[in-house]
Amino acid sequence: MTRPRTTKLALGAAALALALSSPASAQFGGIVYDPTNYAQNVLTAARSLQQINNQITQIQNQAQSLINQARNLTNLPTSVLSSIQQDIDRTRALITQAQQIAYRVQDIDQVFRQRYPAGSLSGTSSGTLVTNAQTRWTDALAAYQDSLRTGATVTGNLDGTRTQAGTLVTASQGATGALQAAQAGNQLIALQTRQLADLTAMLAAQARATAIESARAAADEAQGREQTKRFLARGTGYVAQSVSLFHD
Repeated sequence: MTRPRTTKLALGAAALALALSSPASAQFGGIVYDPTNYAQNVLTAARSLQQINNQITQIQNQAQSLINQARNLTNLPTSVLSSIQQDIDRTRALITQAQQIAYRVQDIDQVFRQRYPAGSLSGTSSGTLVTNAQTRWTDALAAYQDSLRTGATVTGNLDGTRTQAGTLVTASQGATGALQAAQAGNQLIALQTRQLADLTAMLAAQARATAIESARAAADEAQGREQTKRFLARGTGYVAQSVSLFHD
């Protein structure tokens, strides 16, 4: 910048004007030279030069401010939102593909009324009891398989998480303005949200498998009591008989 040099010139001119300032006057070739008037003109010129220098400095500051504002409004060229969305879609697809018992309240209520009855089983035929027991076993097995598939998918997302996080951190560190830094931060939050979604899906799958297995055990216990009751029922139940292994 030329401001220091210009300021020194202005101060030097002012000092020279003061040194030459004198009430005396001289005449050269018909021209009257007035030192006092000359000194005032030099001081006025020095002040004008200083004002121009200040204006130049203000313009430079304003230009730098505009450059900074432009940087702050620059969009982040890096985006991993599409890959984050793809990871979430894979996890959601597993939820919609849940076997036997879906993740919908209506389906759960309907299945429990059919295969996990809470009331008496006295009016249920023996064939239905056996069929329901076999179906409940299938429910539990499918739920454990769904849990394992969800865990495998969530684990598979870890590689993508590592790549996405590295890309966003690099972009954040190289951000040229506030907007780019904020956008990088927002995408990091989206990445954390996807990780929470994966964790929620995995916990839900594990809880589902545990709940179905517990319900199966309770239903099988109730069915066992009913079948034992029928087995021991008077008239139709089992009657012990003596058996002879050897003939006299």
